[in-house]
Amino acid sequence: MASPSPVYVVDHDDDQNELVTGEAVALDLRPQSFVLRAAGAIIDYLTYFGSYIAIMLVLLTFAQQLGIDDAMMQAIAVAGIVLCIVVIPITVELLSHGKSLGKLAIGARIVRDDGGAIGFRHAFIRALLGVIETYMTFGGLAALTALLNGKAKRMGDLVAGTYSQNERVSKLVTPVYGVPVALLEWSRTADVAKMPDALSRRIAQFLAQAPGLTPVSRDRLSRELATEVSVYVSPVPSTNAELFLAAVAAVRRDREFAALELEKAGLDRLAPVLDGLPRGFPDRG
Repeated sequence: MASPSPVYVVDHDDDQNELVTGEAVALDLRPQSFVLRAAGAIIDYLTYFGSYIAIMLVLLTFAQQLGIDDAMMQAIAVAGIVLCIVVIPITVELLSHGKSLGKLAIGARIVRDDGGAIGFRHAFIRALLGVIETYMTFGGLAALTALLNGKAKRMGDLVAGTYSQNERVSKLVTPVYGVPVALLEWSRTADVAKMPDALSRRIAQFLAQAPGLTPVSRDRLSRELATEVSVYVSPVPSTNAELFLAAVAAVRRDREFAALELEKAGLDRLAPVLDGLPRGFPDRG
């Protein structure tokens, strides 16, 4: 059986981590924020510890009827707390592939640092250290550790090699723009070569975030990107750097879409030949 493709973590200057698979496919996997993760932890804390308190109250109420003496009650109390704050959290995370009630509420999932699903070892380490950093310190140690790293990891995540991944994707549809009017004539004859995927993503991110940047930062970033892009464009038009980037992005998008449409049309023409039977061969099915 073929071994899985390696996954690499690439750190950019904007402190955002992106996973790159062995096929050079970039995966944008975002960690959950500290505030939302704290909210999810509070929900889990109330759920698991509240379950323990409820069980003990029921047993204390009916202890005489059930014939439970003090020694047995102490043993049940120890077993109950191990069950509620260690065994049940491990079981829930394994069966739900890294989720819990709190994580469902905030839209998060616990995954390995490479983005894969966690196993028993990861869940066990997280639950065991969670007793110390969450229950024994009332979440203080977990909060302090999470504030000191970029992915809001608590101590259990650092030891287990996991983090809380944000699974909720924004439903906002990004508008698609064409070539700026001033560069329409240039776009008809311009030679725009295929650019590296990383550079294309940086251009797309800049164009999406440009309205929220300060004028100085917007101008500086557009000029830097335009200098990198100019290597792949001929001729380079004499225009504003941001308009140039928008035009290049639109030209590449339109031409790649046209190429895909031509490829699809060619496959459609070949479909009868590829799917049909050889001449004179009987149809038996």
